[in-house]
Amino acid sequence: MRKLLCCVFLLFGVASWISCPVIGNLKREKTVLFMWWNVENLFDTQNNPATEDDDFTPEGKLQWTNKRLILKQMRIRHLLSAIEAHPDYRKYPDVLAFAEVENRRIFDETISGMQGLNYTSIYYDSSDPRGIDIGLAYNPKTIHPRTSRAYFVPGQRKPTRKIIVAGFSASTHPFHVILNHWPSRSFDTRWSEPNRIAAAKVVRHILDSLLVGNPKADIIVMGDFNDEPGARSLTAVLGSTFDASRLRAKGNALLYNCWSGCEGAGSYFYNNHWQQIDQILLSAGMLDNSGLYAPKDAFRCFSFFRLLDYSGKKPWSTYEKRRYTGGYSDHLPLLLKARITD
Repeated sequence: MRKLLCCVFLLFGVASWISCPVIGNLKREKTVLFMWWNVENLFDTQNNPATEDDDFTPEGKLQWTNKRLILKQMRIRHLLSAIEAHPDYRKYPDVLAFAEVENRRIFDETISGMQGLNYTSIYYDSSDPRGIDIGLAYNPKTIHPRTSRAYFVPGQRKPTRKIIVAGFSASTHPFHVILNHWPSRSFDTRWSEPNRIAAAKVVRHILDSLLVGNPKADIIVMGDFNDEPGARSLTAVLGSTFDASRLRAKGNALLYNCWSGCEGAGSYFYNNHWQQIDQILLSAGMLDNSGLYAPKDAFRCFSFFRLLDYSGKKPWSTYEKRRYTGGYSDHLPLLLKARITD
């Protein structure tokens, strides 16, 4: 039954895609495909007494049943299959990261079952009150792990998700990913801004440590930052810029923000407009045409009509205002297709 439903989803889904900034057929070449996605509350159905997950149980306010969980997992797998079927990719992500995952078991269960692919996961539990973490996985046939570590964000009123750093290699070329799910903008953006600035300082420290050892290091920073690219946490602390030439001139002080040139687009819809709170940022080494290289058309906010709600104007979420709607997520996924240059 699951296989049948997956096939039905795929037939409906792959007919249409939207992308930013370009749509086109890329040449067959050695690549590494990265994916970031806030999957919106990927919880199991069991009550964990140590976390605030009571709503996500069959008896909870959200009536999170096993049937709803299975449908959620099938939708996630369908999205991965749609990427693999897309003419610009023809592969599953080599490296994928999900935000809002309750535990490693549910993460591994969700990404298993992809035909011809067995992901290996890297997972660190956080102290987030709701018990949600970042799940990271890679394809061991194309990517080789080197090291990984999780960093706490200090000074929070409530514990938040850890910053995950993982080192890999692809065709002998080393690279690092830094994964983020920064504190939310609950109540008031300015009131909560110091929490995200604290997270940005941790990431900046990690970046500086990596770049001291190798100024040309290939580093991909991905995440749900709960701030848009122009926020102080991104520009003043992390060094986000839309200007690639400025990045090359100032080198390691800045990161190239892949939303450059994507005005009006976004991965999250709030107050009747798209927001760019999910982001992929790149070190200068990713633009130097050596090792891993991100060309101008490397980035895409991936979507097709099944990922959007009946209006076609926003993501089809699993819940909307605490009412079950059965969709994929309230965020759209981001993709980065980097070339491997020898």
